[in-house]
Amino acid sequence: MDMMNKPQPLLELREVSKRFVKSLDAAAKIANLFGAGAVEETVHAVDEVSLAITSGEVVGLVGESGCGKSTLGRMAVGLHGLTSGTRLWKGEQIDLLDAKARRAKQLGIQMIFQDPYASLNPRLRVQDIVGEAAVVHGMVSAADQKEYVESLLQRVGLDPAMLRRFPHQFSGGQRARVGIARALAVKPEFLVCDEAVAALDVSIQAQVLNLFIRLRDELNLTYLFISHDLGVVRHLSDRVVIMYLGRVVESASADEVFARANHPYTQALLASAPKLEVRKTEFFAVKGEIPSPLHPPSGCHFHPRCTHAMARCKVEKPALKEVAPLHFSACHLND
Repeated sequence: MDMMNKPQPLLELREVSKRFVKSLDAAAKIANLFGAGAVEETVHAVDEVSLAITSGEVVGLVGESGCGKSTLGRMAVGLHGLTSGTRLWKGEQIDLLDAKARRAKQLGIQMIFQDPYASLNPRLRVQDIVGEAAVVHGMVSAADQKEYVESLLQRVGLDPAMLRRFPHQFSGGQRARVGIARALAVKPEFLVCDEAVAALDVSIQAQVLNLFIRLRDELNLTYLFISHDLGVVRHLSDRVVIMYLGRVVESASADEVFARANHPYTQALLASAPKLEVRKTEFFAVKGEIPSPLHPPSGCHFHPRCTHAMARCKVEKPALKEVAPLHFSACHLND
């Protein structure tokens, strides 16, 4: 596509990073008085990630637990501040706006959480859970709240008569739909779905995924769909982004990733997806430690040249390179 005709991203993250510092507790501070030498621990949860998502696109963000994908989603929404980098909404640096303007802009970006029961206030009825934000932001009047919530419940496949119920009176699938209705109440354009179907039974997952597809078509929504389930991502996504240890290691269309994965980690994810067979899959050799931002692997046995390439990763970050049209991969094996 000609760069002059390339559409402006709806949401863009440029070289964003997020670091969490674990401060010393009282015992460590006392131990330091006696020369223990304890230091604060810094976790690089997200490390210089760039991601641009255009209107109407569904981007699947995939990676194992602890890779930073949920943190990146919260940064996109604005729940986590950026340690460094830039967040743009429709080309505008949203974090440079004053508080009032930023709140107004961020209404266009909403999040659906993994555990709907934990994210819904147990003391509020559905009418208030779903309709409160719309009233506060002046989208509907208090007098029209009930009718507005009833229409939202119908849209997500719930009986409008349920609006007087509390969250504990719903099943898991129904609570997931309430969470979706709450996100839709402020008329967003962009939804970050953080493992939004992970806690549901398989049959209910399929129903909720079909709901997401229908809402996308009806409301022209854009999704960043975070999941560790490759089947879900393949079913829903236009493009797949693979994260590992806080960084993006591969990005391409869903068909391209599943047919021609380039990065060894992506290949390992696909190889370890559940199959109806029993066999041993040789994965990353990490000398007794689970890979994490604090303990990155020193090598792997997935590819004959991986040990050397992964060793280079510890001192030299590989850049995302276009290995095929619109297929990007960050691996020294591509050098």
